Amino acid sequence: MATVGRGAQAPARWQLIACGLALLASCLLAASAGAFVSTLPPLFSAALTLDPAAKLPAPTRYLYRAIHTTVMPGVEAPLRTRLEARVPAALGDVLAFYRTELRKLGWQEQQDDAVVSADHARLAFVSPIGPAALELDRKDGSTSVHLVQKNSAVAARANVLPEPGQAKLVFSNIGDNEAVLAINERTIPRPAGANAVALDLVPGKYAYGLSVPGRQATTNMLTVAAGDTWELTVGRDGEAWPPLQLY
Repeated sequence: MATVGRGAQAPARWQLIACGLALLASCLLAASAGAFVSTLPPLFSAALTLDPAAKLPAPTRYLYRAIHTTVMPGVEAPLRTRLEARVPAALGDVLAFYRTELRKLGWQEQQDDAVVSADHARLAFVSPIGPAALELDRKDGSTSVHLVQKNSAVAARANVLPEPGQAKLVFSNIGDNEAVLAINERTIPRPAGANAVALDLVPGKYAYGLSVPGRQATTNMLTVAAGDTWELTVGRDGEAWPPLQLY
C-alpha cells in the first residue's frame, strides 16, 4: 500500500511539472506570436489616397464632398473653384495629404502665410492658374476641408480682377427698375438693364444698402479681403440677392 501511495504521488508531481512546462510553453508561444503579429502591416491603412475623379485634389475617403464653381456668361472656365469636404482622418494626416498632392500639381505654398495648430490650419498657395488657399478644421472626430483656386486669366478677361492689394465689388441690376447701392460713403445708381459697374475697395468690413422703388431697402455687412472680388445683384423681381464671391 505504501508503494501504491508513492506510486500515486509520483504522477501528481510530474503532472505539476508538466503543467508548469505547458504554461511556460504557452507563454513563450504567445510572446512569439505577439512579436510576429506586431510586424504585420495593418489590415486597413490610415493613409489617404487621391481620388482621380475629383476636380480639385481630394482623398477617396470622405463623409461629405461638394464642388462649387463661379462662372461668367460666355466664359467656359470658372473664375473660382471651391472644394468642401469632411474627411474621417486626423488634421495632421489631411494636411500632409494636401501638401503632397498640391506640390505634385505645381502649387507653391507661401510659407510666411501658413497658420497651423492642433485643430486648425490655413495655407496660401500660388497655383499655375492663380492664387489658392486651403483651410482645415478639426471637429467631431473628422477634418473639414475648404480648398479654393482662382483663375487670374479668366478674371482679367471678365474685367473683375482686383488691383494688387485691393478688393473689387461688382454691382449688377437685372430688375425692371432703377436700383441704388450705398457703400463706403458713395451712392451708385444703376438703371434697369444697365451694364454692371465695378469699384475698388480697401480690404475691410463695409456696411451697405440696396434700394429699389416700391421695396424696403436692404442693409447688410460685407467683408472683403485683398485679391477678392464680390458681386451684389438686384434680381428681376427687385429683390437683393445675397453677396456672391466671384473671385
